[in-house]
Amino acid sequence: MSEYQTLLVEQVGNVAHVQINRPEKINAMSAAFWEEIITAFDWIDQTDSVRVVVISGAGKHFSAGIDLMMLAGASHKMGSDIGRNADVIRRNVLRLQASFNAVDQCRKPVIAAIQGYCIGGAIDLITACDMRYSTADAHFSIKEIDMGMAADVGTLQRLPHLIGDGMIRELAYTGRAFDGAEAAAMGLVNRTYADHGELMDAVMGLARDIAGKSPLAIRGTKEMIRFSRDHSVEDGLNYIATWNAAMLQSEDMKLAMAAHMSKKSAEFAD
Repeated sequence: MSEYQTLLVEQVGNVAHVQINRPEKINAMSAAFWEEIITAFDWIDQTDSVRVVVISGAGKHFSAGIDLMMLAGASHKMGSDIGRNADVIRRNVLRLQASFNAVDQCRKPVIAAIQGYCIGGAIDLITACDMRYSTADAHFSIKEIDMGMAADVGTLQRLPHLIGDGMIRELAYTGRAFDGAEAAAMGLVNRTYADHGELMDAVMGLARDIAGKSPLAIRGTKEMIRFSRDHSVEDGLNYIATWNAAMLQSEDMKLAMAAHMSKKSAEFAD
């Protein structure tokens, strides 16, 4: 496992816990963070013993979003040629997008546990996760509008699949803050908890529960849900028929059926 400047990554059983680890900077996403999240999720995806991922923020907050010092540094590198400047900016944005694409495309379920601030780029991150849980007093905001820009790392592309059209427009156009209770009411988070300790206990318990299922079945289910998000029902049905032509022959299915019949828990290979 790699050493990280901005993350704390540990594996407990079949669950990987990825913490954004810059509490003194409200877990702002520095240049190193964007590279390290790709490295971490590549390790997670390649490590068969990791079946589920929990991502959280160290300290009082999940994340204040992109580090403004990083943005300021990038602006100082602009030259006089608008076309070349545009090419540099586009490539930089695509690199940032790749960081959260790595989360979205991870074969294993990714659960976000959110407390305190979840602002700007942090919403880009949590919308790339499979499920989101928060404290009731968590503080959310699509803050990019107040910086004079449209969010460009995934919020405006993924959030419409999670909440209603009118609500995403309100939040994206105004940048207004909303708490965990409102986030749950609109469907952004699945459930809220009274405090950070209760949140982490619940999320880790959920992660362990999912990790106890057949890894092949979980990965197949995630793949089908992701595919169906961007394709027609007909395409999705065809894909699952092809997928299960192989997966219905797996040992996991035999073990799961035998365990169900005997009312015992199955032990699946990684």
